[in-house]
Amino acid sequence: MLLDTVDISIVVAYAVFIIVIAQFVSREKEGHEKNTQDYFLAGNTLPWWAIGASLIAANISAEQIIGMSGSGYVIGLGIASYEWMAAITLLLVGKYFLPVFLKNKIYSMPQFLEKRYDGRVRLVMALFWLVLYIFVNLTSILWLGALAVNAITGFELVTSIILLGGCAVAYSLYGGLKAVALTDIIQVTLLVFGGLMVSSIALMQIGGDQGIWGGFIELTQRVPEKFDMILSQDNEYYNLLPGLSVLLGGMWIMNISYWGFNQYVIQRALAAKDIHEARKGIVFAAFLKILMPVIVVLPGIAAAVLVPDIEASDQAYPEMMKLLPVGIKGLVFAALIAAILSSLGSMMNSISTIFTMDIYKAMKHETDEIRLVMIGRIVAFTAMVIAVITAKPLLGNFTQAFQFIQEFTGFFTPGIVVIFLLGLFWDRATANSALAAGIGSFVLSVIFRQFWPELPFMDRVGIVFILCGVVAIILSFVHPDKNANNTISNQDVDYSVRSSFLIGGLCVSAIVAALYTIWW
Repeated sequence: MLLDTVDISIVVAYAVFIIVIAQFVSREKEGHEKNTQDYFLAGNTLPWWAIGASLIAANISAEQIIGMSGSGYVIGLGIASYEWMAAITLLLVGKYFLPVFLKNKIYSMPQFLEKRYDGRVRLVMALFWLVLYIFVNLTSILWLGALAVNAITGFELVTSIILLGGCAVAYSLYGGLKAVALTDIIQVTLLVFGGLMVSSIALMQIGGDQGIWGGFIELTQRVPEKFDMILSQDNEYYNLLPGLSVLLGGMWIMNISYWGFNQYVIQRALAAKDIHEARKGIVFAAFLKILMPVIVVLPGIAAAVLVPDIEASDQAYPEMMKLLPVGIKGLVFAALIAAILSSLGSMMNSISTIFTMDIYKAMKHETDEIRLVMIGRIVAFTAMVIAVITAKPLLGNFTQAFQFIQEFTGFFTPGIVVIFLLGLFWDRATANSALAAGIGSFVLSVIFRQFWPELPFMDRVGIVFILCGVVAIILSFVHPDKNANNTISNQDVDYSVRSSFLIGGLCVSAIVAALYTIWW
């Protein structure tokens, strides 16, 4: 066990603290019962700082902290493209997607699909997302979180899974999105503090008397190959990060799908007071994404110098935690737990939103608000129980659980992006073309994986996206739907932005461009 008694006490105190705070911030005024808007959209009252912090807290979990540090250990800074390209993607989401969603009062992605296409598309995608969130995302967060807890505390994996699931239920079940989002500023603060402590102490170990900056310079000199952002074809990891594709190819599709059309991420922005508050939150999140590689990648690169002979790359972050003094180690571990709990809470709320509002309510239109909230809580709890039971059987035999997530979602991501982009910006797109894009995405991905296995995953995503788009457009022309019930209004959508968003966006873009220029 890496933790002393003082560290364990800090972790337990933090878990109790965050559960109590979550219940406090989500309490209702006397005589007011939570309705669906309160539970699933935090009453549309989220301020920008809660939106930005919650976007990052939902995104960063064990697979990022442990997995990306492991990738930093073997690949290097190139893996940071997932973070830095996401910062630019967030700006596009805030500029072009959110105005349409908020003007049309969208509360879930399946609801948008029904209003834009028809009930078939809504039902198919709602069922897909439920399966994805429960059996892929929720289980992987639990499993990778349990691996981290096991590596640091020595707790059995099953025990760790149960403890994480139980804490997530206690933390988020009653308050819904409000409990998650308003406590995420605490979670993110601790996450940033803990990550910076790990990186700082690791660099001081490398730099000695030269300090943190001296340690960083020393690190770049001792492992210069770890600071290539764009990998060449002769790099052994080119298949994972295929050169310019991270700037021009499939990574855009992955990021647009994740940040623009992923319910458990975009739900925070949908709960904003207004479009301007949502956009300020988006910019805040974009700045945090620029910082994330310092927290989740740099420790892994440092580990390549300090502990070059570890058995598995995913041990890099726990190994760096060993450098921390007593007390600080407990805070850093609490930050890791915070990231896991926030992601679990976010996922539970999105599962309950989709099932309750897009499936249950669609079948029973007259259900009252109080009952819908109760159904939402039951669904969230049930989803967690299923994930706890299935996490080890599903993921226990995978050497890289993160790769399992990427492979599964990558079969569907190109089609999802085609469906939404055409739905947002092309009135002629039909429901049949949307279904064809969704089905075609899976079929084409399987064919490419089977008959062109050497094609890098990211390039496959880009090619399948183009093919699905062509199929959807042709089908919309060949079989137009003259009786389409498109109730999404693009008229009078205000895409203009305030100076704060423009200045923030330009700063984010300039920083990302500078980082790629320096580490090209």
